Amino acid sequence: MSGALSEEKERGEAFVRQVEETNMIRARMGRIRHKIAVISGKGGVGKSLVTVNLAAVLAKRGKRVGILDADIHGPTVPKMLGLKGSVLVAGEGGIEAPEGALGIRAVSMDFLLPSQDAAVIWRGPMKMGVIRQFLSDVDWGDLDYLLIDLPPGTGDEPLTVLQNLPDIDGVVIVTIPSQVSGDVVEKSITFARQMKARVIGVVENMSGLVCPGCGEVIEIFGKGAGRAVSEEMDVPFLGSIPLDPKISEDADAGTPFASARPDAPAAKAFEKIVDEIVKSVED
Repeated sequence: MSGALSEEKERGEAFVRQVEETNMIRARMGRIRHKIAVISGKGGVGKSLVTVNLAAVLAKRGKRVGILDADIHGPTVPKMLGLKGSVLVAGEGGIEAPEGALGIRAVSMDFLLPSQDAAVIWRGPMKMGVIRQFLSDVDWGDLDYLLIDLPPGTGDEPLTVLQNLPDIDGVVIVTIPSQVSGDVVEKSITFARQMKARVIGVVENMSGLVCPGCGEVIEIFGKGAGRAVSEEMDVPFLGSIPLDPKISEDADAGTPFASARPDAPAAKAFEKIVDEIVKSVED
């Protein structure tokens, strides 16, 4: 009998902790005007890079911006913001989110790893738990935008974020021009709809390379799959971002391309995409 009572007590205490954590998430997220998840159907499409540069454009416009790097197994946002090697520190209001380039706040699993080559070998419940902690324990303060960079696919991390943020403004889906990537985007759109999350639109990354010698556009990964799937699935197409070798160079240096090279065609593409996102969530 004592064992049964002990188990009952543990379940009760766990329930209370979950309720308290849920209430804290609501309080934290209530101070953030707009929350947007950035997702992709498959890896290798530059989703994190797109997230960082969208945040950079918003910050350059005077918006208070944060990024939650919810890619538990492959966090890359800190390096792109010049925050590699940062650690999380507890303040009076909770865990403090370090500020990177342009004052963008960020929280990432990368800040908790003991070394650069450490691997996170976790199953679903542990990943879901740390994401809920990032949402409940981090003192984001008052933000205009929180962008949530999610790993590819429709697994534990995207599910956890959308379940815990019922008031999320929506999702931005990143793809590349290839038909293979376009086919997987349909699954991401279906996932968002099943989770009752609005699809703000589709972004086509790596959309052609302008030859520096002749000016001809070389369609390395195909052409137009992002726009085609947007029309087929009846969701907005936010724009295309051309390839530019400087994008990855700036990412490695911890400087967002969109702010460092504002006159480049790719930077102007990021600006137009942000215009569409702002129009969608603020109007």
